[in-house]
Amino acid sequence: MTDTKLRWGILGTGNIASRFASQVPTSPTNAVVAVGSRSIDSANAFADKWDIANRHASYGDLLADETVDAVYIATPHPMHVEWAIKAAEAGKHVLCEKPLAINKAWAEAMIEAAVRNDVFLMEAYMYRCLPQTKLIAQLVRDGELGTVHQIQATFAFASAFRPESRIFADELAGGGILDVGGYPVSMARLIAGAATGQPFADPAAVTAVGTVGETGADEWSVATLFFEGGVTAQVSTGVRLRDQNQVRIFGSKGYLVVEDPWFGGDGKPTHVTLHKVGEEPRDISADPALIYAAEAEAVARAIEQRQAPEMTWADTLGNLTVQDAWRAAIGQQYASERDDAKIPTATGRPLAKRADAPMTYGKVPGLDKPVSRLVMGVDNQQTLPHAAVVFDDFVERGGTTFDTAYIYGGGRGEKLLGQWITSRGNRDEIVVIGKGAHTPHCDPESITRQLHESLERLQTDHVDLYMMHRDNEEIPVAEFVDVLDEHFKAGRIKAYGGSNWSLPRFDEANAYAEANGKQPFTLLSNHLSLARAYDVPWKGCRHVSDDESQAWLRERQVALFPWSSQARGFFTGRATPEDRSDEELVRCFYSDENFRRLDRARELAAAKGVEPTAIALAWLLHQPYPVFPLIGPRHVSETRTSTPGLSVTLTDEEVAYLTA
Repeated sequence: MTDTKLRWGILGTGNIASRFASQVPTSPTNAVVAVGSRSIDSANAFADKWDIANRHASYGDLLADETVDAVYIATPHPMHVEWAIKAAEAGKHVLCEKPLAINKAWAEAMIEAAVRNDVFLMEAYMYRCLPQTKLIAQLVRDGELGTVHQIQATFAFASAFRPESRIFADELAGGGILDVGGYPVSMARLIAGAATGQPFADPAAVTAVGTVGETGADEWSVATLFFEGGVTAQVSTGVRLRDQNQVRIFGSKGYLVVEDPWFGGDGKPTHVTLHKVGEEPRDISADPALIYAAEAEAVARAIEQRQAPEMTWADTLGNLTVQDAWRAAIGQQYASERDDAKIPTATGRPLAKRADAPMTYGKVPGLDKPVSRLVMGVDNQQTLPHAAVVFDDFVERGGTTFDTAYIYGGGRGEKLLGQWITSRGNRDEIVVIGKGAHTPHCDPESITRQLHESLERLQTDHVDLYMMHRDNEEIPVAEFVDVLDEHFKAGRIKAYGGSNWSLPRFDEANAYAEANGKQPFTLLSNHLSLARAYDVPWKGCRHVSDDESQAWLRERQVALFPWSSQARGFFTGRATPEDRSDEELVRCFYSDENFRRLDRARELAAAKGVEPTAIALAWLLHQPYPVFPLIGPRHVSETRTSTPGLSVTLTDEEVAYLTA
């Protein structure tokens, strides 16, 4: 950025890119200096039309242009994720046309790239930057409408049906909900937030009806958003439907009508109309502004903060959460999102560990692959894009090991993991942990039946590590060892053990295995964390927090895969002696001893410049036996905050201090 102007490069040469290029030169804080297209002819034609100095025959060349500070991405929707991430990696600030991505999962990958490369990123809802929009929110905040009850917002247009066009084509993420439906959703969330003094609000529930056409694109649809506090919003969109394209906000004192909500006059005088009970309607003027120039100015103002208040990252993710729910409610899904898709990485590049990956590794007897010291839980991913983004990010951070189970999501976890592995072609590099025989199906026959089904879901002929999810002490341990040994010898299991097993029963299994020439148990997955457990959250679970169990682990050197390794958030700041609102947290972890451990973790965290959660993880990794904590991030941001403990070094004295 120069002393006076933010220098823009435009990535794409379509209609919306032209509108951006036509208005940015009117801004005193911005200038367009370059354009990139997929052909030099297109770039030259665009640059000649808008008097742009630098023109590039590829998007990559634009990103390499050292005269460019920020990039405006104006490609079709599915290309946003790739080029926003590549722009961030090139050190460019990013303004990306809406929707930021075709779903929330890909948007999270884009935001993570902005965080990792310390660049600005904003989703380009240009109307959010207009004085009119700010006026609307201020009128609501000031109570001009009284208590807000209902919001109506529409944005739709009637387009001629051309199945290959970006409006309708599946491969271009056609349909109204993504193309213009985000406008009424974002306005409704803005108003619901303003009504409660917040920047925005997220609905508690979304219902919808609509029509999905022959290409798979949604052609028209209406959704209802239900917010906490009783505010409801009806939003509608379409690409084969004309509408008034207005916003109406109804409250206890009257209602507000916005006739041009999405363009706000676009440089011409504009107003909103307030209808108050007992008064004549009143037009309230807003300052005119060119919409794309206003958007560029919002970026320039907030560039050092890396987010703009007009559309923060949290706001974008909230909007896409609603758009995802809206599409799901009417049965709309793109082929690239389906469970059987061969899903690419966000950038289209082969998946690889980053040079700065923080992961460390250990070994498990019987397995010739490195086992990452952190293990990714495969139990909360809802869609293939969600799984792919989280799993890819984990591998880029050096992760190799994934923990799943027959029962997770009714088998959905295994299916998503299997499809991801097939898409990436990385089965030989990945360590898959499988679990089966959870109560009430904890018997030898169920082990075999479930294992075969799990292998089919995972699209593989073996799991690297296998653990019985529970024990059934009514069945002789020899019967379990016999069937597990059978699968081991058949190559379906490389090593095995038990999850939530008692240590005497574990010893009994290995005594039988040794006496009868069978493969022994070498893995255990019971709870352990820096906060000592006094109970467990679920029936049938076991911990190894007590002194006797710790001595057993030190002596046996069994590989431990502890679940709930952060004590269900005890070290995140959630736990205070006075706050007893989380009954499970209180029951399992509240004690004077654990709060002293929390204080010591905070003390060491301050000294080492990390969070207490990193100290809690480091304590586990510094135990004198092999430990591979399970983590269950739902978002890539949670994976990022889970890894700092890998880089924390604790002395034996510090480990003892934390343990005391």
